[in-house]
Amino acid sequence: MSTPDERYTVISADCHAGADLLDYKPYLEARHHDAFDAWAATYVNPYEDLLADTADRNWNSDRRVAELERDGIVAEVVFPNTIPPFFPSASLMAPAPTPGEFERRWAGLRAHNRWLADFCAAAPGRRAGVFQILLNDVEEAVKEIRWAAAAGLKGGLLLPGTPPGSGLPELYSSTYDPIWRVCAELGVPVNHHAGSASPPLGDEPAARAVFMVETTWFSHRALWHLVFGGAFRKHPDLKLVLTEQGSGWIPGVLDMLDYYHGRLVAAASKAAAATARTAESKFGAGLADSMGKGPSTVWRENCYVGASFMRPHEVPLRDRIGLDKIMWGSDYPHDEGTYPYTREGLRIAYAGLPHDEIAAMVGGNTARVYGFDLAFLDPIAARVGPTVAEIDEPLKEPPADATSPVFATGASVRVW
Repeated sequence: MSTPDERYTVISADCHAGADLLDYKPYLEARHHDAFDAWAATYVNPYEDLLADTADRNWNSDRRVAELERDGIVAEVVFPNTIPPFFPSASLMAPAPTPGEFERRWAGLRAHNRWLADFCAAAPGRRAGVFQILLNDVEEAVKEIRWAAAAGLKGGLLLPGTPPGSGLPELYSSTYDPIWRVCAELGVPVNHHAGSASPPLGDEPAARAVFMVETTWFSHRALWHLVFGGAFRKHPDLKLVLTEQGSGWIPGVLDMLDYYHGRLVAAASKAAAATARTAESKFGAGLADSMGKGPSTVWRENCYVGASFMRPHEVPLRDRIGLDKIMWGSDYPHDEGTYPYTREGLRIAYAGLPHDEIAAMVGGNTARVYGFDLAFLDPIAARVGPTVAEIDEPLKEPPADATSPVFATGASVRVW
């Protein structure tokens, strides 16, 4: 039974960091230094937030710890944010490299991973770094996964998207089996973050609006690709985390996937026992054997959601999503994140809920998935975490200068 002055151990399952541009150079192999100097000399950063006075939140370890503590957060899962060497933009949004670009882009991501290992080591036990790969060379990706696991990057793998036009095999392809195998073997979570799977749409106002409507759908595709592709049948210990894609869509999408799975498998089974061959039986041929368990079962056994600043209208769906699946995130240091009003963001979503449920969603689940040590973090939370009484108090008015969508009015459950 919690008391009002007890504090929650809050772990953000979605934060972002990266080195300042020139600080990546020492992490590159020496043979790339001259090319890096030439590239960096002419590169123009397209992101206002990475040019502002607050940009060092991405790499200033002490500032970051202090600001997160003031916001009630004691640990974080660290996704990338800044521009790695030889990339046109942040790697989450960058298109897949061409064959001619691959060598240098791969060198740039490996430099980020090595910087990230040092960045996490600067705050022991408080950062789970998410390392990056490219899908163009599966053998190289497997080597990097083994290196990252040995280097202590507990946040796991950032799975790139395969948007239409990328030239890469789709994520359901058996091409990627060695990646799923090594991740399952080493207990490495596979993370798929919003924004990393959308095709290029151009710069017109309509294109930007279409991106906002479609980007989460393109990110969700990783779920049904891996489910129908049989990744979890072949590797039952594989963990998939879908981050910053909302959470209210999950029950409806699982219902839809179960519907298609059930119809296709049933049609194929009937066709096998009779002479009739329907269109559905052809589409479903071999599906039951290749994919194994149904989508909802796979979700319950293998999948999680990095529910960045979970919104009030999503909270009533928590039992259908799975209370043990939800991992709250602040999205620090992004403008749409909850900083510096995380306590208010938690209140607007979770006030009045059972304390054990809140504790699971704001930290317990994340600790379990990413291997944080609560015995180490709880004493820090006892000093800086939000109290039970704070979060129990409903938020009547959002802070006037808050920029996170968690405080927006009129939101409803999205189709995806």
